[in-house]
Amino acid sequence: MQQTVPSALRNRLGIAIAGRTYREYRTLLASPRWRTLAAAGARPQRLLWASTGTKDPDAPDTLYVEALAAPETINTMPEQTLTAFADHGRLTGGLPIDGGDAEAELAEFAKAGVDAAALAARLQREGTASFDTSWKDLLDRLAAKRAMLAPRDRASEGKR
Repeated sequence: MQQTVPSALRNRLGIAIAGRTYREYRTLLASPRWRTLAAAGARPQRLLWASTGTKDPDAPDTLYVEALAAPETINTMPEQTLTAFADHGRLTGGLPIDGGDAEAELAEFAKAGVDAAALAARLQREGTASFDTSWKDLLDRLAAKRAMLAPRDRASEGKR
């Protein structure tokens, strides 16, 4: 199976996987088991669509925000994507509870010879690495800011 995606399928795998995930999530929330827990006061954890900025310069800058909008979810996005969505984004119904055409989309990947599971795993690894890099960047910036402020803090402590 190939790992590269034909151009007709570009930017569709993540949305299809999200559709499948959302369907399973909503199925869980509709189950007798969950309804029993909810009746006892349990609240569901929301699904998190993380860092939904479009990386492909040929794709619409609001592609994932528009495609993944759904009740009971949280969407984090880069500021540039948020600004783009505020400027020209449109919601046309959101992610269907039944996952929409997710399974048909995934079948298209299989028909094209793409191992969607392997590709999804690779994208998750790359996403995790990206978050790790961002987290380390944030910690480094905080440490630098702290170091810059530390001499002032120590000087003010000596005056007390």
